[in-house]
Amino acid sequence: MSQQSPITVIDPQLAPLEPGDHERYSHYVKKDKVVESAVMGTPVVALCGKVWVPSRDPEKFPVCPECKEIFEGMKSNESGNSSG
Repeated sequence: MSQQSPITVIDPQLAPLEPGDHERYSHYVKKDKVVESAVMGTPVVALCGKVWVPSRDPEKFPVCPECKEIFEGMKSNESGNSSG
């Protein structure tokens, strides 16, 4: 049985809290943090380190290249790491 990944794509912030192009992307965040943010309004931390409170539709933005690279590396390690 395959285990579902604990990562999901969620949206960028409305106003940038950090410099750069982070606000133009959707980011990868742990799913449990997405739920917590939706209920409590707390900020989330993306794989790339971006911190914000989600408020936009992530489908309208491309995925953050840094988050995508980190996530792909995590997937490769999980599938290729059979030694203990």
